[in-house]
Amino acid sequence: MSGDIYPLSPPPRAPGPLEGIGVIVTRPQRQAATFASRIAALGGAPIIWPAIVILPPPDRGPLERAHASLADYDIAIFVSANAVEFGAPPAGRWPAHIVTYAPGPGTAEALAGAGIANAQVPVTSLDSEGLLELPSLADVTGKRIVIFRGEGGREFLGNTLRARGASVDHVPCYRRVAPQSGAEGLVDAMREGRAHALTLTSSEGLDNLVAAVGPVGCQLIARLPVFAAHPRIAERAREHRLRAIETAGGDGGMLAGLLEWFAGPPRTAATRTAQ
Repeated sequence: MSGDIYPLSPPPRAPGPLEGIGVIVTRPQRQAATFASRIAALGGAPIIWPAIVILPPPDRGPLERAHASLADYDIAIFVSANAVEFGAPPAGRWPAHIVTYAPGPGTAEALAGAGIANAQVPVTSLDSEGLLELPSLADVTGKRIVIFRGEGGREFLGNTLRARGASVDHVPCYRRVAPQSGAEGLVDAMREGRAHALTLTSSEGLDNLVAAVGPVGCQLIARLPVFAAHPRIAERAREHRLRAIETAGGDGGMLAGLLEWFAGPPRTAATRTAQ
C-alpha cells in the first residue's frame, strides 16, 4: 500500500443569494471592509470605491479642548463611525456619567470598540431625526451636550437640542474630501458588466462619484439599481436621474434591499440588473 497522502478537495460551496452579483461599495475605506465582507458572505462580489476620503481635521485644538473638558458634559453624540474613530478619546478616559448616543448600530458598535458602552440608538429612523424622537432627548433643559461630527455637518440636531433647552458644542473631529483617483477601474467594471448594483451612504459621496466617473460613467450608473441608506440620499440620486431604491438604512437595510431586488428564480446577473 502506498504511503502517499492525497489532500481532500473541499466540499462544493452552495451558491449564495447574491452569487455573481457585483456590488459597488462607496463607503469610506475603513467602513467599506465590513460591508464588503457581508456581501461576499452572501456570494456577491464587492467592488470597493470609497467615494469620500476621511482625514483628520487640520486643527485638532477644538477636539483636544473637548477631551480635556469631557467631565463637564452630560450627553455626548457621535454622528457616525468616523466620528468615533477620529473623535473618541483614548481608552479609559471616558467619564462614566456621560449618556452617549449614536444614530445607528454601526456607530454604537464603533463606540463599544472604543470602550464607550451602552450607547443609545434610535428606533424609528437611523439619523438625527430618529435620535430626536428618543424620549430621553425630549427635555434637555440645562444639559450640556457635545456633538462629535465632521467639518461642515448638519446643524439640525444641535439647533433642535438648543431649542429644547440644552447648551450644545459641536466638535469637528474629521473632514471629508473627494477621492483623487481610481474611477477608471470603476468605469471599466461597469462597462464590462462586472458591476450590477450601487450602494450609497452619503449624498456628498454620490456627488463625488458622479464628478469622478464623468458623463460616460454616469450613463453606466444609470443602468444600475442604486440602493440608498437614507431618503435624502435617494432623493439626491433621483436628482442625478438614477434609479434609487430606499432601504431601511445601515448595512443591514442595504443588504436586505439587495437580497429583495436580486431574489427569485435563477437568472443571469445581467437579467437581474435590467429588471
